[in-house]
Amino acid sequence: MSRTIKFAKAGGPEVLEFIEMEVPAPGPHEVRINVKAIGINRADSMWRNDKYVESPIFPAGLGYDAAGVVNAVGEDVTDFEVGDTVSTIPAFSLNKYSTYGEVILAPDHAVVKHPESLSFVEAASVWMMFITAYGALVFDAKVKAGDFVVIPAASSSVGLAAIQIANHAGATPIALTRTSEKKQRLREAGAPHVIATQEQDMVAEVMRITAGNGARVAFDPVGGPDFPKLLAALTFEGIAYIYGALNEDATPLPVLGMIGKMPVVKGYSVRLVTGDAERRKVAVEYVTKGLATGALKPVIDRTFKFNEMVEAHRYLENGGQFGKIVVTL
Repeated sequence: MSRTIKFAKAGGPEVLEFIEMEVPAPGPHEVRINVKAIGINRADSMWRNDKYVESPIFPAGLGYDAAGVVNAVGEDVTDFEVGDTVSTIPAFSLNKYSTYGEVILAPDHAVVKHPESLSFVEAASVWMMFITAYGALVFDAKVKAGDFVVIPAASSSVGLAAIQIANHAGATPIALTRTSEKKQRLREAGAPHVIATQEQDMVAEVMRITAGNGARVAFDPVGGPDFPKLLAALTFEGIAYIYGALNEDATPLPVLGMIGKMPVVKGYSVRLVTGDAERRKVAVEYVTKGLATGALKPVIDRTFKFNEMVEAHRYLENGGQFGKIVVTL
């Protein structure tokens, strides 16, 4: 028997319940893992609140990111064996698999060998953040030297990953944060330009930084009433990715401005790359190589114990973290 976390109805962190259960033997193309660390994502909170891209089937598990040790493999699993240290990538439905447990099952296509340079805590933090940023900025937008990339919510785990990915690709990140409190830390994290949006005119600052041309890409997890400002900060035919809805208010589209500037506005999900075997393979190789060379580095904000999962979710929803929240077992 082992403990897992489920919830029987949508709601706040208090709906999370610890359940004693026996995790079955892995089926074909499944791996069973003794979990050592779990990465906490904003998607987990949205899923728990039934405000995600799919709705939970109750009782529901949750979690995409985990790192641990393989304790059993199913039929037709060829890349892993008992004793391997591994981590999971976000390449499955939360209605089929989840990572909030002492022992979990995962599909073998969503399991990767543990990068040797990383601890379990670091390995549990990297895949959602770096593959999400990679998919939009490298795979789809193909950012390069000379490009400017505007990154709202830059102190989130994905925002920090986007700063690193943009730099690694030769582009120039422009980090957005609400106040000056995190400016220095964002500069230290690799952002050459940081704008405090509650204190500065974001559009004017982007235009100043880009010599009046605007940014080629905006990578936005927020949406809401300020979204038109991001479009105004783009260059002609720039691209705005919207991959989250942290602001639950309506997201308007400034039609006349869009006609004049002809931007591309794209809804984006990590599934663009994790949902395809070849794209997934290339993404994992890209991130693994970046981690090995030091071009990409996990940023951990704080760790909690497994029995503190409710507190970890409350901390997540306060929105003050700088980097990834990780739960250890």
